[in-house]
Amino acid sequence: MKLPGHVASVVTDAKLVEERRGQILRAAVKLFSDKGYYTTTISQIAREAGVSTGLIYQYFGDKDDVLLLSLKLVLETYEREIPPRLEGIRHPVERLCMALWAYCTIVDGLREATVLAYRSTKSLRADRRALVKREELRTNRLLQACLRACIAGGYMREVNEYLLVYQFVNFCHAWALKHWALRSRFSLGKYVGEGIGLLVEPFLTPKGRSALDAMRLRTANFTRETKPSSRSKRPARARARAAASSA
Repeated sequence: MKLPGHVASVVTDAKLVEERRGQILRAAVKLFSDKGYYTTTISQIAREAGVSTGLIYQYFGDKDDVLLLSLKLVLETYEREIPPRLEGIRHPVERLCMALWAYCTIVDGLREATVLAYRSTKSLRADRRALVKREELRTNRLLQACLRACIAGGYMREVNEYLLVYQFVNFCHAWALKHWALRSRFSLGKYVGEGIGLLVEPFLTPKGRSALDAMRLRTANFTRETKPSSRSKRPARARARAAASSA
């Protein structure tokens, strides 16, 4: 019996399988995103990848295999790359904000694949759709752990964790899904900063807000760019006198 997540390969060299599949999947993601899953053919994927059609069938059984591994590539990247970016960050509020920043930067590098995940998961057979959903939930649990630490530490009031985590996920994915509209208004850093202001800040306790303010002073990534800095509030003449007196 074929397992839902298993994709057989005629080639047995693991390193070669990884390299070739990566080459083919990058081509497939581009075409599936541009043309749609159903209208894209294996022959088109082969041309885009610069390989023969026959070679694709050495690494995949059918087009459903190609789609499954394309979607798994996205989800596994989220799960693999978010935790290392949290290493060394101990404060719960900072960990939550960094998790959102990491998620958005990963989405930024996988915009086509993220859009594909929304468009084409339903095209998989039912058992494979269930597999993709389970993998998505593992990424959600990374964010939920950060959120729970904020609540447990008294930095955030009690909230519906399940629902708020999905708001986080939707916000991160929106950078890809609505990039055509967002890119002219926001840099990625400003987008994340504004998102933290909308989705994290309103739920913080006073000590949570203090932690967020301290973090914003240290990093430009999460600074609300629409807020004037304390330096900019001082009159130019006063700044000039201060500079002269310190010379």
